[in-house]
Amino acid sequence: MTSPLMPRPTRIVAIEEEARDTLTYTLRFADREAQNSYRYEPGQFNMIGLFGVGEAPVSLSSDPAERETFQHTLKLLGNVTQRLGRLGIGDRIDVRGPYGTSWPMKEAGGKDIVIVAGGIGFAPMRPAIEHIIGNRSVYGDVTVLYGAKTPRDVVFARDFDRWTLQRNVRLLLTVDRVDGEPWTHYVGVVPALFEKVKMNPKATVAMICGPEIMLRFCLIDLIKRGFLMENVFVSMERRMSCGTAQCGHCFFGPKFVCRDGPVFRLTDIYDLMGKGV
Repeated sequence: MTSPLMPRPTRIVAIEEEARDTLTYTLRFADREAQNSYRYEPGQFNMIGLFGVGEAPVSLSSDPAERETFQHTLKLLGNVTQRLGRLGIGDRIDVRGPYGTSWPMKEAGGKDIVIVAGGIGFAPMRPAIEHIIGNRSVYGDVTVLYGAKTPRDVVFARDFDRWTLQRNVRLLLTVDRVDGEPWTHYVGVVPALFEKVKMNPKATVAMICGPEIMLRFCLIDLIKRGFLMENVFVSMERRMSCGTAQCGHCFFGPKFVCRDGPVFRLTDIYDLMGKGV
């Protein structure tokens, strides 16, 4: 039986620049059988690394229905991701996973969905959106609210037209500041986008990922609007090292983010979020 801590080699098939300092890597396991058997759910993550450098937890950002390859979208900030940024097509990246909990795609069936993301927090949302697009008749109205620092920081722009051409899918975009860049959407914080849309809070599942300060204000707004806490799901970020709840790096109160998350139902973490939510 293969150890869950044993990485497997992949090769880089493609690299696409998403935004400044942000790249999407398309990967394929070197072993064909490993690729054929690889499955993951929207919201899960892999530990990806380079020998002699280290590992980093990175959410999967591709359509789970795609079997030939899978993708990770990286912001080149840390030691590992900056070294990954120097790699090219055909280079090796070691991968283990997938780990963690996923977005409630089955539970959300028959309901409206609002997806809220900020910055690189849009990456773990992309598999959920692709799953919804691929199973459009299963879900009700879909609202995607996404914010970035500037227009140059917006990721997955190539997908926007394809998504919004689908029935009852709407996408609202905002940036903190324009910085002289061409921009025809909103300017301001992500929670302000709630004022631009109408939603049925009792029949809508909310999925949120982004900076913690954004999460807090979004959760406050959703609760005020009458969203049921059991229908609100949040992806939390904590420093994860082993991915299997062995090292203790990612404690979130009594929970491990790598095992009990990263996707949590709000009712399960409400008391851990602190005052103000």
